[in-house]
Amino acid sequence: MSSADGVVQVAEARGADAVTQSAGIWARAKARRDDDPEPAGVEETVPGIQRRLAIDGARLLLARSDGHPVGFAVFAPRPQALELFYLGVDPPAWGGGVGSRLLVGVADHARAIGRERLELWVIDDNERAIRVYERSGWAGTATVKRDPSSGRLERRFVRHVR
Repeated sequence: MSSADGVVQVAEARGADAVTQSAGIWARAKARRDDDPEPAGVEETVPGIQRRLAIDGARLLLARSDGHPVGFAVFAPRPQALELFYLGVDPPAWGGGVGSRLLVGVADHARAIGRERLELWVIDDNERAIRVYERSGWAGTATVKRDPSSGRLERRFVRHVR
């Protein structure tokens, strides 16, 4: 899904509306990924996004197509890296380059604040997400952990930017 001119606009967003829009995208994407019959309510997803945005220096990028939100990324600086906490794309926009465009924005921000390393955790069997990350230059590591809420195995991915 892209605008008539083929461009997805990515910009930093703030405020309750941006968080609510992002939470809706996350809920729909998670439901599609996990084959859930219905997405979780936005009210269930908002607190996790707000918790990450409360980290000093955290940012929210929102991708829009034809003025409609189609994807988002939440990330924050860490002492040696920039950590990506959320990358979500609305299922109707899957395959349209939205995730890759958001990852470019995350890397640009890392460069702007002097971080040369990006890090994230991804569910180890989320093949769609892993393909997006690998196409964007990320590499999986041997570091894994169990997500305390879902019990699913997660793997650390990293990318170096200059």
